[in-house]
Amino acid sequence: MYVPSHFAEDDPAILHGLIRDYSFGLLVSVIDGAPFASHLPFLLDSEAGPHGTLIAHMARANPHWRAFAEGAESMVVFQGPHAYITPSWYAPGNNVPTWNYVAIHAYGVARVIDDPAATRAVPERLTALHEAGFADPWRLDDQDPRFIDGMLQGIVAFEIPIARLEGKAKLSQNKTAADRAGVIAALAATGRADDQALAKMMAAREGDEG
Repeated sequence: MYVPSHFAEDDPAILHGLIRDYSFGLLVSVIDGAPFASHLPFLLDSEAGPHGTLIAHMARANPHWRAFAEGAESMVVFQGPHAYITPSWYAPGNNVPTWNYVAIHAYGVARVIDDPAATRAVPERLTALHEAGFADPWRLDDQDPRFIDGMLQGIVAFEIPIARLEGKAKLSQNKTAADRAGVIAALAATGRADDQALAKMMAAREGDEG
């Protein structure tokens, strides 16, 4: 990923937080000489390995997991909030439209989880995480065991110890403080979720720098 120094984000705590907040990632590997991608929800174990470990599962019918045996590095892309930035939000001058965004690339060699109990734990953890806000959370243990066992036979769980992380937070750092303030105010006023999330990130960064 092309990351100019003023857009680089290399704080592990911030990167891990963003991965958790935007955990539906894009897994990219090379299969038969061509890129192959799968869109998957991921878990992050921050304490496993120097950069953490990503955990997920995919359909057994998906050929992607078979490429893991080759031991080649894969990449997982996590896309945070993003928004169009119009020059009309800046002070008068020579400016062009652009796009503000946050993105993280995690690299590592994926390996299949063979243990049945560890495989079951992956969807259990994912559903517990995403069902937490519901009044009556759905749980694997509450379902027909034969049905769940059959479903588990149809998935492959895997993990990716992260070898390196790249983070890019393009948040108008190359603009003046006045221009950034204009962008923050305009994004916050649109009512769109991504715009407001970007505004909060930019405002927090301004507070840190102040």
